[in-house]
Amino acid sequence: MEEVKTTTQLAHVGQPAPDFEARGLLDEKIKSFKLSEYSGRWVVLFFYPGDFTFVCPTELVAVAERYDEFQALDVEVMSISVDSPHVHKAWQEHELSKMVEGGIPYPMLSDKAGQIGKKYMVYDPDEGSDLRGVFLIDPDGVLQVAEVLNASMGRDVDEILRLVQGAQYVYSKRDEALPACWKPGDMTLKPGEDLVGKVWSTWKK
Repeated sequence: MEEVKTTTQLAHVGQPAPDFEARGLLDEKIKSFKLSEYSGRWVVLFFYPGDFTFVCPTELVAVAERYDEFQALDVEVMSISVDSPHVHKAWQEHELSKMVEGGIPYPMLSDKAGQIGKKYMVYDPDEGSDLRGVFLIDPDGVLQVAEVLNASMGRDVDEILRLVQGAQYVYSKRDEALPACWKPGDMTLKPGEDLVGKVWSTWKK
């Protein structure tokens, strides 16, 4: 019997991310995954509504095609839906492996009864599935990014990578902040009394 274990804590940006343990698929094998075992690394939780749907395979494959970029940033990706590991396996064999060579290279977790989704506040009880959610957790286990979209809108991998790079930048440089549309190499802001009311004189888009 497949089990999902979670804490009673809810996800909030700036607070420790709720830990969980769930069964999932990786490299054609079904095993247990625990979020806290990835302590010391960056983690992206990639919630999606369901296997054998329409937008979801395009998203998972888009991330898979650029998984090496996430790995280069020391980021692990975990995709999560309410489907069982066995359904994940069937989907991987039937469709995903035909869309990207080797299939999905990162863990595909099973969120039984939406137990994880409830803690991250993406579970839709009316649909019995999770919404599209992206959550970025830093090496200290603190939630740094939370973004939720409706079921009909696919996500942009470029934007997810930008959020990762931005979060990593401010994680390493705590006295700096990133202006709108920031990308690696762009100018940053240093909040302080000298900048109050004068951002207009500093920020260059």
